[in-house]
Amino acid sequence: MPGIEKLSASKVARITKPGKYGDGNGLYLQVTKTLVKSWVFRYQIDNKEHYMGLGPLRLVNLKEARKKAHKARTYLASKIDPLRERQMIISKKKGIDEYDKTFDECIIEYIEHHKSGWKSIKHLKQWESSLATYASPHFGKMPVREISTALVLQALKPIWAIKTETASRLRERIERVLSWASVCGYREGNNPARWDGHLEELLPKPARIKIIRHHPSIPYQEIGEFFRQLNTEEGIAARALEFTIFTVCRTSEALYARWQEIDLARRVWVIPGERTKNGRMHRIPLVDAVLKNLNALKGLHPEWVFPNLKRGKPFCESVMSVLLRKMNRHDITVHGFRSAFRVWAAEMTNFPREVAEMALAHKQASTVEQAYQRSDLFGRRQALMQNWSDWCVRDLPTTNQEE
Repeated sequence: MPGIEKLSASKVARITKPGKYGDGNGLYLQVTKTLVKSWVFRYQIDNKEHYMGLGPLRLVNLKEARKKAHKARTYLASKIDPLRERQMIISKKKGIDEYDKTFDECIIEYIEHHKSGWKSIKHLKQWESSLATYASPHFGKMPVREISTALVLQALKPIWAIKTETASRLRERIERVLSWASVCGYREGNNPARWDGHLEELLPKPARIKIIRHHPSIPYQEIGEFFRQLNTEEGIAARALEFTIFTVCRTSEALYARWQEIDLARRVWVIPGERTKNGRMHRIPLVDAVLKNLNALKGLHPEWVFPNLKRGKPFCESVMSVLLRKMNRHDITVHGFRSAFRVWAAEMTNFPREVAEMALAHKQASTVEQAYQRSDLFGRRQALMQNWSDWCVRDLPTTNQEE
């Protein structure tokens, strides 16, 4: 028949754009934004549109999808809802209604299927925490097939204006879980958490309401005076803060530093990709002040550079912030020292922009730059970092610097 079986196996394999691609008689290939392909059967009962999941392409090929769609049409010819019929069959076989999974159950399965592709435990915890805190109280115990736009808005609206970034990430995570549930056949219909052409009509765009808050930073001109004060502080937290400032690394990268990552003879610290923000290995040159710092810490712990000696493991990430409050420096943050370094490098040195950006482990401005910049400019960064450390300790007593 004309207009039937429009797709072919080769065409299905070549499709790379999100959307729905009809094969005819209600069968569609559905492609998500992340290019996950699955089969859905579109039908109407009592003038109401339904979408019945037939399985992902990796498990159900075109021929099998057509057989499933044909079977669904035979039910419709007998005025039987094919989705309800399938639910009843599975319920009888398993003793449970597999297609009445709750949203919380879908969260658990989604995370289990995707966590191996996430770069850190922190990312996993953020997923679990945000959904448990803001989504589950509204519809976590509900069957995932019953979640509507109104319910999604109940979770998003209270925090959309006051915690915009969190709310935006929450919306995306809800959308992904619901999309996964649709592909698995646990729900049907459009995704109520989708943004384009849907929630964008009901909520203000995040960019228009998000207040950009920069980490409070110390002016680079005051770094010397700060180090005079920091030099009087005793304890591992103070040494960790010195190390963090000298290397301009991130808080977690410093506190979770291991001796096996550090080569004192070659004056280099290699942070593995699983511990960096961009997921790429980062080499940091160890200048004189850093080596002095590290040599004083050798022998405290066989693994951790900055151990919590009471517990035999690293400090929590707030330890340096607590130290700043103890020093009565409520006006600055640990992360803000990275900003101070960046401004200092721009105003007080002649080093190119990309050298300072690489010192901060920032991604290059464009994919073209990244493709052509094969070197990490280690030698030039070593000179820059030596100048930075000299600037930081310039107000310390000379004898103290030479120890």
